[in-house]
Amino acid sequence: MAKSGADEKILSYNDVVLRRSDLDILKGPNYLNDRIIEFYFSYLSSLFPSEDILLVPPSIAFWIKECPDPESLKDFMEPLHLSRRKLILLPINDNSDVCMAEGGSHWSLLAFDRNSNVFVHHDSSSGCMNEYHAKQVYKVTLPYTSSNATYKECPNTPKQVNGYDCGVYVLAIARVICQWYASSGTQDADTLWFSHLEQVTPSSVSVMHNDILGLIKGLMAAPRTVA
Repeated sequence: MAKSGADEKILSYNDVVLRRSDLDILKGPNYLNDRIIEFYFSYLSSLFPSEDILLVPPSIAFWIKECPDPESLKDFMEPLHLSRRKLILLPINDNSDVCMAEGGSHWSLLAFDRNSNVFVHHDSSSGCMNEYHAKQVYKVTLPYTSSNATYKECPNTPKQVNGYDCGVYVLAIARVICQWYASSGTQDADTLWFSHLEQVTPSSVSVMHNDILGLIKGLMAAPRTVA
Protein backbone atom coordinates (compact mmCIF):
# COMPACT_ATOMS: atom_id res chain seq x y z
CA MET A 1 0.00 0.00 0.00
CA ALA A 2 2.80 2.42 0.80
CA LYS A 3 4.26 2.04 -2.67
CA SER A 4 0.95 2.58 -4.43
CA GLY A 5 0.37 5.69 -2.30
CA ALA A 6 3.79 7.07 -3.20
CA ASP A 7 3.13 6.42 -6.90
CA GLU A 8 -0.24 8.18 -6.85
CA LYS A 9 -0.46 10.90 -9.50
CA ILE A 10 -1.24 14.20 -7.82
CA LEU A 11 -0.66 16.78 -10.56
CA SER A 12 -0.36 17.05 -14.32
CA TYR A 13 1.30 20.32 -15.30
CA ASN A 14 2.02 20.84 -18.99
CA ASP A 15 3.90 17.63 -19.85
CA VAL A 16 5.02 16.89 -16.29
CA VAL A 17 3.30 14.42 -13.98
CA LEU A 18 4.06 14.68 -10.26
CA ARG A 19 3.43 11.91 -7.77
CA ARG A 20 2.82 11.74 -4.04
CA SER A 21 6.46 10.80 -3.45
CA ASP A 22 7.56 14.10 -5.02
CA LEU A 23 5.61 16.03 -2.41
CA ASP A 24 7.27 13.96 0.30
CA ILE A 25 10.69 14.97 -1.05
CA LEU A 26 9.78 18.65 -0.74
CA LYS A 27 8.49 18.22 2.80
CA GLY A 28 11.89 17.32 4.19
CA PRO A 29 15.61 18.02 3.78
CA ASN A 30 15.97 15.91 0.66
CA TYR A 31 17.84 15.88 -2.65
CA LEU A 32 15.51 16.94 -5.49
CA ASN A 33 14.64 14.39 -8.14
CA ASP A 34 14.28 14.84 -11.91
CA ARG A 35 10.51 15.36 -11.81
CA ILE A 36 10.59 18.30 -9.43
CA ILE A 37 13.27 20.04 -11.46
CA GLU A 38 11.37 19.32 -14.69
CA PHE A 39 8.18 20.67 -13.11
CA TYR A 40 9.78 23.93 -12.03
CA PHE A 41 11.54 24.40 -15.37
CA SER A 42 8.14 23.95 -17.03
CA TYR A 43 6.69 26.49 -14.60
CA LEU A 44 9.45 28.99 -15.46
CA SER A 45 8.73 28.43 -19.15
CA SER A 46 5.12 29.42 -18.47
CA LEU A 47 6.22 32.51 -16.52
CA PHE A 48 8.64 33.59 -19.23
CA PRO A 49 7.05 32.42 -22.49
CA SER A 50 9.45 33.03 -25.36
CA GLU A 51 10.79 31.09 -28.31
CA ASP A 52 14.16 32.60 -27.42
CA ILE A 53 14.34 30.72 -24.12
CA LEU A 54 14.69 26.97 -23.70
CA LEU A 55 14.73 25.27 -20.31
CA VAL A 56 15.86 21.72 -21.00
CA PRO A 57 14.31 18.93 -18.89
CA PRO A 58 16.78 16.86 -16.84
CA SER A 59 16.16 13.67 -18.84
CA ILE A 60 17.05 15.40 -22.09
CA ALA A 61 20.14 17.07 -20.62
CA PHE A 62 21.24 13.66 -19.33
CA TRP A 63 20.80 12.04 -22.74
CA ILE A 64 22.76 14.85 -24.41
CA LYS A 65 25.64 13.97 -22.09
CA GLU A 66 25.43 10.20 -22.27
CA CYS A 67 24.05 9.30 -25.72
CA PRO A 68 26.54 6.85 -27.30
CA ASP A 69 25.35 7.27 -30.90
CA PRO A 70 26.02 10.62 -32.66
CA GLU A 71 23.42 9.92 -35.36
CA SER A 72 20.71 9.17 -32.83
CA LEU A 73 21.69 12.29 -30.92
CA LYS A 74 21.34 14.41 -34.06
CA ASP A 75 17.75 13.25 -34.54
CA PHE A 76 17.16 13.97 -30.87
CA MET A 77 18.70 17.46 -30.87
CA GLU A 78 17.23 18.93 -34.05
CA PRO A 79 13.67 19.37 -32.66
CA LEU A 80 15.12 21.50 -29.84
CA HIS A 81 16.07 24.21 -32.40
CA LEU A 82 19.12 25.21 -30.37
CA SER A 83 20.50 27.30 -33.23
CA ARG A 84 17.76 29.89 -32.83
CA ARG A 85 17.59 30.02 -29.02
CA LYS A 86 19.01 33.06 -27.26
CA LEU A 87 19.05 31.55 -23.77
CA ILE A 88 19.38 27.84 -22.97
CA LEU A 89 19.38 26.40 -19.45
CA LEU A 90 20.51 22.80 -18.87
CA PRO A 91 20.43 21.01 -15.50
CA ILE A 92 23.59 18.95 -15.03
CA ASN A 93 23.67 15.74 -13.00
CA ASP A 94 26.71 13.67 -12.11
CA ASN A 95 25.05 10.38 -13.02
CA SER A 96 26.82 8.56 -15.87
CA ASP A 97 24.88 5.30 -15.77
CA VAL A 98 22.21 5.19 -18.50
CA CYS A 99 20.72 2.11 -16.82
CA MET A 100 20.07 3.95 -13.55
CA ALA A 101 16.98 6.14 -13.59
CA GLU A 102 17.30 9.26 -11.43
CA GLY A 103 20.80 8.36 -10.34
CA GLY A 104 23.54 10.75 -9.30
CA SER A 105 24.11 12.81 -6.19
CA HIS A 106 24.66 16.39 -7.35
CA TRP A 107 22.92 18.99 -9.55
CA SER A 108 24.37 22.09 -11.19
CA LEU A 109 23.28 24.43 -13.99
CA LEU A 110 24.79 25.18 -17.40
CA ALA A 111 23.50 28.36 -19.07
CA PHE A 112 24.10 29.49 -22.67
CA ASP A 113 23.67 33.17 -23.55
CA ARG A 114 23.91 33.86 -27.26
CA ASN A 115 24.32 37.60 -26.88
CA SER A 116 27.54 37.15 -24.90
CA ASN A 117 28.51 33.96 -26.76
CA VAL A 118 29.25 31.96 -23.63
CA PHE A 119 28.22 28.88 -21.66
CA VAL A 120 28.36 29.55 -17.93
CA HIS A 121 28.44 26.73 -15.38
CA HIS A 122 26.96 27.36 -11.94
CA ASP A 123 27.92 24.76 -9.34
CA SER A 124 26.81 25.33 -5.74
CA SER A 125 29.31 22.82 -4.33
CA SER A 126 32.52 24.18 -2.89
CA GLY A 127 34.63 21.94 -5.10
CA CYS A 128 32.75 22.42 -8.38
CA MET A 129 31.84 18.73 -8.43
CA ASN A 130 30.10 18.75 -11.80
CA GLU A 131 32.70 20.54 -13.91
CA TYR A 132 33.52 17.42 -15.94
CA HIS A 133 29.85 16.67 -16.63
CA ALA A 134 29.07 20.28 -17.54
CA LYS A 135 31.96 20.37 -20.00
CA GLN A 136 30.70 17.18 -21.61
CA VAL A 137 27.27 18.76 -22.17
CA TYR A 138 28.93 21.94 -23.46
CA LYS A 139 31.05 20.04 -26.01
CA VAL A 140 28.08 18.07 -27.32
CA THR A 141 25.65 20.99 -27.37
CA LEU A 142 27.96 23.62 -28.88
CA PRO A 143 27.75 22.53 -32.55
CA TYR A 144 23.96 22.61 -32.42
CA THR A 145 23.91 26.23 -31.23
CA SER A 146 25.56 27.46 -34.45
CA SER A 147 28.02 29.42 -32.34
CA ASN A 148 31.62 29.32 -31.19
CA ALA A 149 30.69 30.07 -27.60
CA THR A 150 33.29 29.61 -24.89
CA TYR A 151 32.88 27.81 -21.57
CA LYS A 152 33.42 29.35 -18.16
CA GLU A 153 32.91 28.46 -14.53
CA CYS A 154 31.14 31.21 -12.62
CA PRO A 155 33.42 32.04 -9.67
CA ASN A 156 30.71 33.72 -7.61
CA THR A 157 28.03 31.05 -7.82
CA PRO A 158 26.20 30.95 -4.45
CA LYS A 159 27.30 27.97 -2.37
CA GLN A 160 25.07 25.52 -0.58
CA VAL A 161 25.58 24.96 3.13
CA ASN A 162 24.35 21.36 3.28
CA GLY A 163 24.53 18.18 1.25
CA TYR A 164 21.06 18.18 -0.30
CA ASP A 165 20.03 21.65 -1.57
CA CYS A 166 21.97 21.58 -4.86
CA GLY A 167 18.75 21.07 -6.85
CA VAL A 168 17.02 24.03 -5.22
CA TYR A 169 20.08 26.19 -6.00
CA VAL A 170 19.73 25.15 -9.64
CA LEU A 171 16.09 26.27 -9.65
CA ALA A 172 16.85 29.51 -7.81
CA ILE A 173 19.66 30.43 -10.20
CA ALA A 174 17.54 29.47 -13.21
CA ARG A 175 14.82 31.81 -11.98
CA VAL A 176 17.31 34.65 -11.51
CA ILE A 177 18.64 34.14 -15.05
CA CYS A 178 15.15 34.11 -16.58
CA GLN A 179 14.20 37.25 -14.67
CA TRP A 180 17.41 38.93 -15.80
CA TYR A 181 16.86 37.99 -19.43
CA ALA A 182 13.25 39.19 -19.40
CA SER A 183 14.20 42.55 -17.90
CA SER A 184 17.57 43.46 -19.40
CA GLY A 185 19.28 40.41 -20.79
CA THR A 186 19.92 41.74 -24.26
CA GLN A 187 21.66 44.81 -22.81
CA ASP A 188 23.99 43.15 -20.31
CA ALA A 189 26.25 41.04 -22.50
CA ASP A 190 29.35 41.96 -20.50
CA THR A 191 28.10 41.57 -16.94
CA LEU A 192 25.42 38.96 -17.60
CA TRP A 193 23.26 38.02 -14.58
CA PHE A 194 26.14 37.68 -12.12
CA SER A 195 25.28 40.68 -9.96
CA HIS A 196 21.77 39.29 -9.51
CA LEU A 197 23.08 36.08 -7.96
CA GLU A 198 23.31 37.81 -4.58
CA GLN A 199 19.57 37.14 -4.35
CA VAL A 200 20.36 33.44 -3.93
CA THR A 201 21.25 32.81 -0.29
CA PRO A 202 20.78 29.86 2.07
CA SER A 203 17.75 31.60 3.57
CA SER A 204 16.17 32.40 0.19
CA VAL A 205 16.76 28.80 -0.93
CA SER A 206 15.01 27.56 2.20
CA VAL A 207 12.06 29.84 1.44
CA MET A 208 12.01 28.69 -2.18
CA HIS A 209 11.87 25.06 -1.05
CA ASN A 210 8.62 25.84 0.77
CA ASP A 211 7.35 28.04 -2.06
CA ILE A 212 7.64 25.18 -4.56
CA LEU A 213 5.71 22.94 -2.22
CA GLY A 214 3.04 25.63 -1.88
CA LEU A 215 2.96 26.15 -5.64
CA ILE A 216 2.31 22.46 -6.26
CA LYS A 217 -0.41 22.34 -3.61
CA GLY A 218 -2.02 25.42 -5.12
CA LEU A 219 -2.04 23.87 -8.58
CA MET A 220 -3.44 20.66 -7.11
CA ALA A 221 -6.34 22.62 -5.67
CA ALA A 222 -7.10 24.30 -8.99
CA PRO A 223 -9.70 22.69 -11.32
CA ARG A 224 -8.63 19.98 -13.77
CA THR A 225 -5.09 19.48 -12.51
CA VAL A 226 -5.26 15.95 -11.15
CA ALA A 227 -4.48 13.26 -13.72
